[in-house]
Amino acid sequence: MCAIKDDELPTGLPLYEKLLAGNRTFVKETLERDPLYFETLAQGQKPPVLWIGCADSRVPANQITHTKPGEVFVHRNIANMVVHSDMNMLSVLDYAVNILEVQHVIVCGHYGCGGVIAAMGNNENGLVDNWLRHIKDVYRLHNDELEGIKDEQERTDRLVELNVIENVNNLASTSIVQNAWKNGKNLSVHGWAYRLNTGYINDLKVSITNNEKLDEVFRLK
Repeated sequence: MCAIKDDELPTGLPLYEKLLAGNRTFVKETLERDPLYFETLAQGQKPPVLWIGCADSRVPANQITHTKPGEVFVHRNIANMVVHSDMNMLSVLDYAVNILEVQHVIVCGHYGCGGVIAAMGNNENGLVDNWLRHIKDVYRLHNDELEGIKDEQERTDRLVELNVIENVNNLASTSIVQNAWKNGKNLSVHGWAYRLNTGYINDLKVSITNNEKLDEVFRLK
């Protein structure tokens, strides 16, 4: 699908109106390819994947995985966090696992993440600093490894990866996921990192399919 071009719209059309014009173009082009597309889409969803990603506008789940609407259920927040007290995330997870019955949950971070970069510094950023504390905790847990990386870019990239890994473990530790496993559901949790300047996804090879890989203290019986 082609992006909106300024020269295809009336001169001086405000951005807000461009978005609406873009929607009309989207509908027109979609119906030309498949006249029943929206009727079919409206019948319901049964996506096999839940995506927990960063709110960054450059990391759209469907586009970078070349999937269609209805194939990926999406939750996004700053720096793709899985926080055990976040009722928004937990509600999405519960619905995805127990109602939609997804088979895969993917935590996807991205290199160059502004949240991770901010968490590595000491500047005050406002309310978001309370959220970034979770990333600072990841840094603290892996302080020796990270401080041993002298190149700042490499250290930042590694924290992006470690943040994903920690959040995969946080996800697998939830009662929602562990109960799904206990009840025999086919559910896998994965960790990815997306590289903006190449478009490729890095599979961090930290997939979990049961609670046996969790530390004993996190395992629910």
